[in-house]
Amino acid sequence: MSTAKPGRRVRGFQFSAWNLLLIIPLLILVTPLFNFDGPRLIGMPFFYWFQLVFVFAGVLCTGIVYWATRKKPTSETRDQLGVDDLDEGETR
Repeated sequence: MSTAKPGRRVRGFQFSAWNLLLIIPLLILVTPLFNFDGPRLIGMPFFYWFQLVFVFAGVLCTGIVYWATRKKPTSETRDQLGVDDLDEGETR
């Protein structure tokens, strides 16, 4: 886990309740939920149009999570050394 400083970005895992929305697109992997022929929509079997609906739902959920968590306060630890200080070679 990482700590946040004002005005900085965090690197590492940060739990947010918004991330739970990302479970919804994973439901498409549970095939028995939608492995049916009927009901048909415009002649298309349920199996196909349900997958198409889940593609749009997955994009929507991912977008919502992105917009809700993009401005989270984060921390970033950087050394205050300049490029010249990091040079290990000797000049002759």
